[in-house]
Amino acid sequence: MHSAPLSRQLNMEAAAAAAAVGLDDSDRDSIRSSFSTAIDSRRSWISDISFGSSSSVSVRSYFGAGDSGGTGPHHPKLKPHKANQAEWEAIRRLRAASSGQVRLEHFRLLRRLGSGDLGNVYLCELRAPAQVACLYAMKVVDREALAFRNKLHRAEVEKEILRTLDHPFLPTLYADFEAAHYSCLLMEFCPGGDLHVLRQLQPGRRFPISSAKFYAAETLLALEYLHMMGVVYRDLKPENVLVRDDGHIMLSDFDLSLKCDVVPKLHMMQRLGGSKLPAKTPTASCVPPMQPVLSCFYGGDKKAKRAPPRKNPAADDGERENDEEEQIEVDPELIAEPIAARSKSFVGTHEYLAPEVISGGGHGSAVDWWALGVFLYEMIYGRTPFKGDDNEKTLVNILKQPLSFPPSPPAADLNKFPEDMADARDLMAKLLAKNPKKRIGSTKGSAEIKRHDFFKTINWALIRSVTPPEVPRNRSKSSNRPPQAVPQKLSNKKQSDHEPPQTPHHIDYF
Repeated sequence: MHSAPLSRQLNMEAAAAAAAVGLDDSDRDSIRSSFSTAIDSRRSWISDISFGSSSSVSVRSYFGAGDSGGTGPHHPKLKPHKANQAEWEAIRRLRAASSGQVRLEHFRLLRRLGSGDLGNVYLCELRAPAQVACLYAMKVVDREALAFRNKLHRAEVEKEILRTLDHPFLPTLYADFEAAHYSCLLMEFCPGGDLHVLRQLQPGRRFPISSAKFYAAETLLALEYLHMMGVVYRDLKPENVLVRDDGHIMLSDFDLSLKCDVVPKLHMMQRLGGSKLPAKTPTASCVPPMQPVLSCFYGGDKKAKRAPPRKNPAADDGERENDEEEQIEVDPELIAEPIAARSKSFVGTHEYLAPEVISGGGHGSAVDWWALGVFLYEMIYGRTPFKGDDNEKTLVNILKQPLSFPPSPPAADLNKFPEDMADARDLMAKLLAKNPKKRIGSTKGSAEIKRHDFFKTINWALIRSVTPPEVPRNRSKSSNRPPQAVPQKLSNKKQSDHEPPQTPHHIDYF
């Protein structure tokens, strides 16, 4: 149909897309000025800006990713937790109809969701009508621009990480492909926005303790899986915790993540037979059964030994209160924490940086547990614990200022959950230990944090069955798709710094 060679055709398609959706010089200048360092940005992508702006997206699917330029061989990979998703079923049908290839021309870009340090993210849909309206988030990065800024490796690391993920609280990569000098990552769209925006909508701009516990628990499971896979996240903040259409969370942005080796070890945890830990469960729902994550549930073979009978301290004659011996159960617990990971990179968001990152002496996976402490603090109190008047003061506070809590925590939480507030403060104090060696989770990983009293009411294996605190409002069938606007005339005019960004809702660029 086209006489031009494939390479020229892809260049023409990419150039047209760039002109239409903002991948021009003005966008590159905007990215350089607004996101010159990874530390400057607190905004997320993939998600809609408003929590109330939702889209009804049902589920069904199989997974396959790793296209190169839309021409490479297809190697399908089963994604168990997405096995029934409509979005992937639509991609599967597309592959079947196009010799296994997914290309930029197969999608209609509806509007820009946001920009990051590496590129732009667009809300898109398939041009070919699907049985169910499916929306996707497409991240588009300019490889030439990134190479000029010496950041191309970050985009490659993010792609590599996304290809390996298979977890309910982490992104699904439906496809990745290239068009000319652009790389595209096709991921799921989260209509619920992010937790930073959602927090602003709460009374007092802070979450109730029960909501904060829920979001912290799901985030903890996502971090646990990442660490098991040898990934140190290094960018946890509310802006990167997105809300899916069912109200559960999804972490985003992996361009600052560190890949490293993991050496699993078996830890034998002792407890009395009468303890309140959950009983043995056959499988864990927090990860697919074939994944070797034992710390998500209490199972496996148990060894028992006798504990000496306890004396009654109130008895004057020193007689034993109970002649029966108690059982001590020994639970094997697999710890897959990349504790040997070391990096000296200064990456992250100022308010979430761990002391060891600022000092420059090298850091490992414990930075994620520090960030979890800051995250929980911000969810409960509406601000981060060490924020200063400027970035420099914030860094000084992180290094030198002792952790403190507001004198008057939310009255409602004090009245309803006094024990939870005390447990939350204790957990935050242990997560925000300035010495990483003394920080909870630094050596025993997520299992140690999950055993903390703050999470004692969490059933980790069934957390996906819990109704989330907030569920995005469902749209009617008639409003299931974003509003369609008259296509705008393409322009290469550089936008003035004083003009507000204009993002068209619908663009026909091919």
